[in-house]
Amino acid sequence: MTTATNEYPTKAYGATAPDSGVGPMEITRRGLRDDDVLIEISHCGICHSDLHSARNDWGRTTYPIVPGHEIVGTVSAVGDGVTRHNVGDRVAIGCMVDSCLECSHCEQDLEQYCKEGMVGTYNGTDRRDGTPTFGGYSERIVCREEFVLKVPEGMPMAEAAPLLCAGITSYSPLRTWNVGPGSKVAVAGLGGLGHMGVKLAAAMGAEVTVLSRSESKREDAEKLGAHAFLNTTDKEAVKAARGTFDMVLNTIPVRHDVTPYLHLLKIDGVQVLVGMIDMMPELHTGVLLGRKVLTGSGIGGLAETQEMLDFCAEKGILPEIETIAMQDIQTAYDRMEASDIKYRFVIDMESLREG
Repeated sequence: MTTATNEYPTKAYGATAPDSGVGPMEITRRGLRDDDVLIEISHCGICHSDLHSARNDWGRTTYPIVPGHEIVGTVSAVGDGVTRHNVGDRVAIGCMVDSCLECSHCEQDLEQYCKEGMVGTYNGTDRRDGTPTFGGYSERIVCREEFVLKVPEGMPMAEAAPLLCAGITSYSPLRTWNVGPGSKVAVAGLGGLGHMGVKLAAAMGAEVTVLSRSESKREDAEKLGAHAFLNTTDKEAVKAARGTFDMVLNTIPVRHDVTPYLHLLKIDGVQVLVGMIDMMPELHTGVLLGRKVLTGSGIGGLAETQEMLDFCAEKGILPEIETIAMQDIQTAYDRMEASDIKYRFVIDMESLREG
């Protein structure tokens, strides 16, 4: 058990400028407020958002920045008013660490869409004291208890980490649009998000097809639980598949034409964008006159994220991961950009403590 103090000096890895790379630094975690939980981080997943934020690709980064929002670990201390967690609990933190918890969105368990803005786990601003938030590339983290989730018993901690972003980002739209037995779901892209989309949709009882222009993904798609594979460079096969899917879960992370995927939808079918954070190419609105829905989805709220963790534990769904040392983060970033990972990197934080 850790004794509560006024602050916690903490080893971390972060960036100090767009071209600095991610390297060692020391940060200070705040002392515990009444509703805070101190967590010793065991593992942190690596997300494409970490790379883009560290390099300021989106123009919104405040330096220094400590990335990481797929966090798992063990509670080592709690504030005097904490009721949800105890020392020794296995817990998790995803992409947010606070919101107002009072607006109409928060009251609907949609804290990720808080009208006042949710507070990001990193590159955010604390609602109470205005200090910057630092993420999970670190030894420990302090977080408001409501935003700390339970890791189900028996779930491996390393594999649990990517569920906090890749898992919930895929799970939330599947649940929102009521995917289940009888649903036909196509997953576009087979990376960190896509491989979780395949596993989750199949576990929900849907008939799952992977859409990819790379024939090399066919075998992987089958291993992950897909029922079919559609090579999107095969024009005749794509034409034959028009109007057959209830949902296209589009996980492709780069700017691309979404129109071909709209043609694959049934009337009132939905294409949900979860990977592309960029300007879309021009879209001819005529395709939407067929009552095709084009929308996007972010992470889930707190209740839905806990539901996802419990669902994955019940169904035995875990991401495919490669565990690395904190000191190998730059190599991991390079490999991630080259799509040289199946399918998610996870940092073992013991390497930071020992390094």
